[in-house]
Amino acid sequence: MARGKGPLGTSSADSGGGAPDPRGADRAEDAPGRTTEATGFFAAPGGGSRGAGREAERAPRTDASTEPRRIDVPASRLPSDAPAAAGPARPAVGHVGDRPPTYAAEPTALPTAEPDALADLVADTVLDGATYGPWTLRAASVRGDSARYRGEPRRDSLLTARFGTGDSALVLVAMATGARATAGAHRAAAEACRWIGRAVGRSHLRLAEDLRAARRADLKSGLHRLTDHSLGKLRAGAAELGLEPEEYAATSLRCLLLPADPECRTRVFFGIGGGGLFRLRDGDWQDIEPAVAEATGEPVLGFGGIIGDPPSETPDGDRLTMDLGITTPATPYGTVAPERPREPFRFRASVARPGDTLLLCTAGLAEPLRGEPALPGLLGGRWHGGGPPGLTEFLADTQVRVKGYADDRTACAIWEA
Repeated sequence: MARGKGPLGTSSADSGGGAPDPRGADRAEDAPGRTTEATGFFAAPGGGSRGAGREAERAPRTDASTEPRRIDVPASRLPSDAPAAAGPARPAVGHVGDRPPTYAAEPTALPTAEPDALADLVADTVLDGATYGPWTLRAASVRGDSARYRGEPRRDSLLTARFGTGDSALVLVAMATGARATAGAHRAAAEACRWIGRAVGRSHLRLAEDLRAARRADLKSGLHRLTDHSLGKLRAGAAELGLEPEEYAATSLRCLLLPADPECRTRVFFGIGGGGLFRLRDGDWQDIEPAVAEATGEPVLGFGGIIGDPPSETPDGDRLTMDLGITTPATPYGTVAPERPREPFRFRASVARPGDTLLLCTAGLAEPLRGEPALPGLLGGRWHGGGPPGLTEFLADTQVRVKGYADDRTACAIWEA
């Protein structure tokens, strides 16, 4: 917010107030360095006169509703020649690496808007935060430098939601990235976040109970089903729009479940697609993103794609399919192309320690964190040991730029008290 000229040393005419009280002017002359009673403005030593007081006394009085509110300013704290307070330094968007990025650090062009589809507009930047029990949340989603320059909408979407009340409440942070070079990428990402938010919200009581009881297997299978159901809704939406699934899809959907119960230290990540999951512990960064082989586990029957040959029977010996060797007849529409394998489900449940910082992000931030060592070094120095930053400080931290990385960035970080 721009700073205007403050009340220090200004006259009543400049400030827009009524005529000063002559008694206040007399006291300002007799006792230099005191405030006037009518305006509360600081009176400089020797600045008043009895003549001016008598002229003010003869002037018509203004209505009380138009008189400025009285503000008592201690003279010992604000001398007459004191400059206006400078305030805290504003966070600057810097860069790390040998050279600055090609694009400008601030937005250049707005995306094109349609008069009948204004609800589809996406803000350049989204910022959110919360504190429950021992943890503090900061979340931000920012349009990439390339999209800002080209006037393209932010393909990343961010959802933060609390379901329930009290210690049984559950906080969900969901972030999704729309497919590159598709017209509805931003809409698909936002819809993916809404679908998973709706699914988690309807099941939040059971999920919160499983979190407190540390039922990892139940959480993993349940969240797998909810994720696949949400992405299935997105594919159905593509069909309704007459689009191929890859034309209206989220290439990643990454979520964090956080219990409001202060006694529960379990933090759960789940989702599909690329990105990053990092933990800052004792000043050192750890990349704890689940590997694909580690993340997939056993497939949930009836949900998700199965890569490779499906099992012929369940662990209990029940037969799932029977291959009779019958060739599938051709259809009038030609050969049906096999469905593209779906992204493997990723899951990780971890127990937080006091002083930890957990960072979940999309590929737009994960890639420079892994590719430019100076970036995690900078963020680690800012985030370790000093408590959570404010919202604007967190936004500035997530916007530290690296040449060669110009995609949207979405991130949420959890500081453990």
